[in-house]
Amino acid sequence: MIKIATTEALEGTAVLDDAHLGDIQGALGTIALGDVAPRRNLSAKLKTLLAIVGPGLIVMVGDNDAGAFGTYTQAGQNYGTHLLWTLLLLVPVLYVSQEMVLRLGAVSGVGHARLILERFGKFWGAFSVIDLFILNALTIVTEFIGVTLATGYLGLPKVPSVILAGAVVVGAASTGSFRRFERVCLILVAGSLVLIPIYLMVHPPVGQMVHNFVIPGFPHGAQVSTVMLLIIGIVGTTVAPWQLFFQQSYVIDKRITPRFINYERADLWIGIGLVVIGAAAMFGFSSAVFAGHPEFGNFTNAAGVSAGLAKYVSPLAGDLFAIALLDASIIGAAAVGLATAYASSDVLGFNHSLHRPVSKAKGFYLSYAGLIALSAALVIIPGVPLGLLTEGVQTLAGVLLPSAVVFLMLLCNDKEVLGPWVNGRKLNILTSAIIWVLVLLSIILTASVLFPSITTMQIVAVMGGGVAVGLVLGLYVLVQSRRTTIALAVASVEPMDRRTWRMPALATLKTPVMSTQRKIGLLTLRGYLIIAFALVVVKIVEVAVR
Repeated sequence: MIKIATTEALEGTAVLDDAHLGDIQGALGTIALGDVAPRRNLSAKLKTLLAIVGPGLIVMVGDNDAGAFGTYTQAGQNYGTHLLWTLLLLVPVLYVSQEMVLRLGAVSGVGHARLILERFGKFWGAFSVIDLFILNALTIVTEFIGVTLATGYLGLPKVPSVILAGAVVVGAASTGSFRRFERVCLILVAGSLVLIPIYLMVHPPVGQMVHNFVIPGFPHGAQVSTVMLLIIGIVGTTVAPWQLFFQQSYVIDKRITPRFINYERADLWIGIGLVVIGAAAMFGFSSAVFAGHPEFGNFTNAAGVSAGLAKYVSPLAGDLFAIALLDASIIGAAAVGLATAYASSDVLGFNHSLHRPVSKAKGFYLSYAGLIALSAALVIIPGVPLGLLTEGVQTLAGVLLPSAVVFLMLLCNDKEVLGPWVNGRKLNILTSAIIWVLVLLSIILTASVLFPSITTMQIVAVMGGGVAVGLVLGLYVLVQSRRTTIALAVASVEPMDRRTWRMPALATLKTPVMSTQRKIGLLTLRGYLIIAFALVVVKIVEVAVR
């Protein structure tokens, strides 16, 4: 192995916790800190990939959590596979957003929340962090709702099951060993594959699923506003804001550097593949199981799906789905809890690494355990509207996602932060298009709440008009950008420089200047999203009290 001195490798980096520096100690392998040997053969490349694998898999499978189980099976049970196309459209959103944060993590060594605060100030940073904390706390509640549904179906008592699940989630992260935590997570990732035999037992019509996967359609006779609420929920459960914070901090904690970004991208693609396979399986078997039966169109919760599988397929199928739901709830709670603990510790200046024992990172582990305990307690308390929370969290995540992606894109164009790793023109165009589509979806949802009788044709008209406006704005921005003298550093830097370049210490970075035009745009987006957020809450309550 070719190695370089440790001091040379670490000099000038902005890493906030020295536990984030050292060997990569993955669940499936180790890479020494100074290992710069080229991977020339397949065996060496595979060993490196195995050592790197983890962040992409965990963040993706962790998002196929209890809320996702409820959202995907609700779509399948109530509308068949008509909304399956949403998964295909979300693949580029998943990759683009997560690739940007893994690049930010590997290059900067600083968590997402801290970067937003440092580069945009307390005003904008507070919005992002508050959004994160509220959504994450509610999301973890839905994970424990999933625990109660799964264990209840399996005949286990509610309170002890929730307490035991919470203890497992906290205990897995509190051993002081990053490698042990990641191994537990990869076992849970493997557990998510239980969905595949359920799919094979039900054997839904593959041709129909392929058709609905690639050709967009809308359920006939369905109330537009209710379906739009579900579509936004699918977006929110598949691409959630917490993922951005988790992936960036987890990449940092795993000590992945720019040299291994391509391997981490491969890890991300593997995770995306598992997410799409799992989600499509749930769409397919929940549609096929309930088609032609009284339960079709009358989704209750994920436990109802287990009951349907047991009734119309076999008891084993129902048990397997409950086990998969329990598995998803635990990995989801762990990932969302860590995203919050990483972000809060980043902002407050606590030591924050799974490499540290509890005694050397008390604030980090206390925030993690406290959030898990609070969320578990809310589920145990009688009278809490659990069904309302489950549906609302996914939809609210979808509504707030455009704001999160906007700040992500701005950070990825900050040359003080990413240097030669800043976004290229094509990626910025694609990201801008994604943001605009997400905004349009929230606009349609808002319109459907204000005007419940809105028709499919009117929705198409809104989308068409929105696309036209987006093209005009995009052309304007493109023309303006061509008139500037922004230097494209990426094209002039040697490959080895990119592999070793790290963001300098935060205190040495030049303070970014936000233009008036950008401030107006951000304030407009934030104002609109606050209104959309409130209207979604109104719609969810309206649906719940019917």
